[in-house]
Amino acid sequence: MDEMEDELKCPVCGSFYREPIILPCSHNICLACARNILVQTPDAESPQSSRASGSGISDYDYLDLDKMSLYSEADSGYGSYGGFVSAPTTPCQKSPNGVRVFPPAVPQPASQHHLLPQPACLAPIPRNACLTCPQCHRSLILDERGLRGFPKNRVLEGVVDRYQQSKAAALKCQLCEKSPREATAMCEQCDVFYCEPCRLRCHPPRGPLAKHRLVPPAQGRISRRASPRKISTCTEHELENLSMYCVQCKTPVCYQCLEEGKHGTHEVKALGAMWKLHKGQLSQALNGLSDRATEAKEFLVQLRNTVQHIQENGVEFEACLVAQCDALIDALNRRKAQLLARVNKEHEHKLKVVRDQISHCTVKLRQTTGLMEYCLEVIKENDPSGFLQISDALIRRVLMTESQWGKGTLTPRMTSDFDLTLDSAPLLQTIHQLDFVQMKGTGVPNEVCGRALKSNSSSSSSVPAAPMLQLEECCTENNSATLSWKQPPLSTIAVDGYILELDDGDGGPFREVYVGAETICTVDGLHYNSTYKSRVKAFNGSGVGQYSKTLIMQTSEAGLPPCDMQSIGSAWFTFDPASAHPDIIFSNDNLTVTCNSYDDRVAMGNTAFSRGVHYWEMTLDRYDNHPDPAFGVARGDVLKDVMLGKDDKAWAMYVDNNRSWFMHNNSHTNRTDGGISKGSTIGVLLDFTRGIIIFLINDEQQGPVAFEGLEGLYYPAISLNRNVQVTLHTGLPIPDFYTPGEVEPNGAMC
Repeated sequence: MDEMEDELKCPVCGSFYREPIILPCSHNICLACARNILVQTPDAESPQSSRASGSGISDYDYLDLDKMSLYSEADSGYGSYGGFVSAPTTPCQKSPNGVRVFPPAVPQPASQHHLLPQPACLAPIPRNACLTCPQCHRSLILDERGLRGFPKNRVLEGVVDRYQQSKAAALKCQLCEKSPREATAMCEQCDVFYCEPCRLRCHPPRGPLAKHRLVPPAQGRISRRASPRKISTCTEHELENLSMYCVQCKTPVCYQCLEEGKHGTHEVKALGAMWKLHKGQLSQALNGLSDRATEAKEFLVQLRNTVQHIQENGVEFEACLVAQCDALIDALNRRKAQLLARVNKEHEHKLKVVRDQISHCTVKLRQTTGLMEYCLEVIKENDPSGFLQISDALIRRVLMTESQWGKGTLTPRMTSDFDLTLDSAPLLQTIHQLDFVQMKGTGVPNEVCGRALKSNSSSSSSVPAAPMLQLEECCTENNSATLSWKQPPLSTIAVDGYILELDDGDGGPFREVYVGAETICTVDGLHYNSTYKSRVKAFNGSGVGQYSKTLIMQTSEAGLPPCDMQSIGSAWFTFDPASAHPDIIFSNDNLTVTCNSYDDRVAMGNTAFSRGVHYWEMTLDRYDNHPDPAFGVARGDVLKDVMLGKDDKAWAMYVDNNRSWFMHNNSHTNRTDGGISKGSTIGVLLDFTRGIIIFLINDEQQGPVAFEGLEGLYYPAISLNRNVQVTLHTGLPIPDFYTPGEVEPNGAMC
C-alpha cells in the first residue's frame, strides 16, 4: 500500500487530502487549498463557453488533458485550453511536490492546515473567481455557488482515512502541558484525545461524563470524518439524496433534478445498477493492468541479470584483450591503452543503457502499482454515488496506463554480448594499424575466451565498409556532376575498387556509371534542371560492401548560370523503413506512414541534404483525438522513440488543432495560433543558402523563420502516433512567395 501514497496527497499542500473536492477535469484538491489558489479575473475575461463549476465537461475537454503543453504560455504553449479562460498573470510558487500553483491571497502557515478544521467559507469568494487545477493547469470561472458547486470526493476521503489508520503513528494527548504522552482514549462527545493520567484527572467516569463514550485513538480520528459522509446529497439540491444516474452527463442525480427537467431527455438508470456495472468495468480493466505489472517485475529481473552478465563479460573481455596485447611486446603496449579505452566505453555504454531502462521501468512500475492499489481501495467503497463520480476517470487511467506498457517497453534495449573482434594476426610492422573489427552479423563465431575476441589471419576475408561521401568536394556545374568519396578512417580492410551509381534524374532506377579504383568521378551529359540521386559502394575479393548515404544533386537550368536558383525544384525522396522506429507502418510505396503506438515514433526520409534549397509537403490523411505530430529535419542518429525535437539532433514544428510551436533540444519557442485538421497540408522549406527552415500550413507561412544557422547533413523527418496518417509529396517547386538567398558559384544542391 505504500506505493499508492502519491495518489492520496494533495498536489498543492503535499499532504494527505482533507475534505477533497472533484474538479471538472477529474483531478482532486483539498477544499482549503482550492480557496488558497483562487484568483480574481476581470469581467471581460469571463468565457462565453465556460461551464459552471459543478457541471460536467465534454469528451473534447477530456482529450485536451493529455496534451504535453502544460508549462509555459510564453514559448512552449503549455497552459489552459479551449472552453476555459486562463488565470491572470500572477507570480507562481511550487507546492511541496513540485506542482506550480498560484499563491493564496493571504498566506497561512502550513502547520495550521491540518491542526485545525478549515471552514468552507473563510471569506467571501470574489466575483469572477478563477480556479486553476494544479495538475493539468486547466482554468475555469466559478459560478455563484463558488466552491460548493464542486462535489466532495467521499470515496477518496474514505481511502485516505483507511490508509492513515493502517499507517497511524501514536496519537498524542491534547491536555498534557509538557511533552505530551501517547493518547490512550478519545471522547467522542468532547472530541479530545486523553492519555491515561489526564483522562483520570479531567474526564472521570461519573456525573454527566459517565454517559460519554470513550473509544481508541485511531477509531476516534476516523469517527471525526465519518459522520459528514453518511448521506449522499445532490450538489444542486442539498436537501435531496442522490438516487439515479444520468448516462449522458455521467453523474448521479436526485429526484428533483429529474422533476425540473434538466435531465428530462437524458437516459437515466438506477444508481445501484450503474454502481455495480462500473465496479465490474474497473475490475476487468485492472486484470489487464495486473498482467502488465507481473510482466514488468519479471522483466526487471531479466534486466538485473543482464547487468551482471555485462559485468562478467566486460571483465572477461578485458582479461583477453590484455593477454593479447602483452604478447605483442613494446609496440603493442602503446596501442593497448587505446583499445582498452574502446572496450571500457562499450562496457559503460551498455551498462548505462540497461541501467537507464531499469530506472525508467522501475518508476513506471511504481506508478502502475500505486494506481492498482488505489483502484482496489476504491472498489471497496460502498457508496455508489461517490464511486460513480470517479469511476469513469479511473477506468480511463487504468486503460491508458496499460497501453503505455505496449510493444517495445518490455524489450531489452541492449544485449550483454560484446560484439568486438580483435585482429591480432598481422605482422609486427602493422601493429600501428591495429583496431577492432566489427564481426556482428557475419556469422563468424566468437571462440576466443568463449565470447568476444577473434584473431583473424587476414583482414581481406571481410567485405569493405560503406564509403563516405566527401560533401565538400561534391558539386554540379551546368549538366555535369562531380562526386568524391573515401573509405572510413578506421577501416583496415583492403579495397579493390568502387562502383558509382546514379538514377535517371526523374526518380527512376539506379544504374552504374563508373567502376574503378579512383575515389573521384565527374559524370557529363546529364539532363539540365534535373535532380539526380547518387551512391557508391566498395568491393574486394570477398564481395561487395554496403552502399554509402544517398546524395542528391541538382543540375543547372539550360541557358542559366549555375548559381541561378529561381527555377530549381526540389528533390524526390520517400520515407525510409530501414531507419524508422519499428512501430511505424509504411504504405503507398513508402510515401504514406502511420503508427501502431500511442507514443510518438520517428520516421526519416531515405535521402539527406547538405546544400541547396529543398521543399516538400505532407498531407494529413487521418487526424484523430487531437495529437501533436511534429515535422522537420534531423541528424541520422536522432532518437526514434520520442517526439521529434526532444533531443539536440532534430529541428521541428509540432502542431495540434489550435496552434503550433518550434522545438529543438526540448526547447519550445514561438507559439503561433492556427492548427491542423484532417486534409491539412504541412510544408517544410529547407534553405542551406541561408541556413534556415520555414514551415507552412495550407500554403501559408506558420510563424517566423523557425531555425537559423543550419549546416551539415540533414534528413527530412516526422514524428507521429496511431492517431495520425501522413502522405509525403516531394519534387515540388519552391513556393512563389520565397526568394532563395545567394548560393555558391557551382550551384550545387546536395
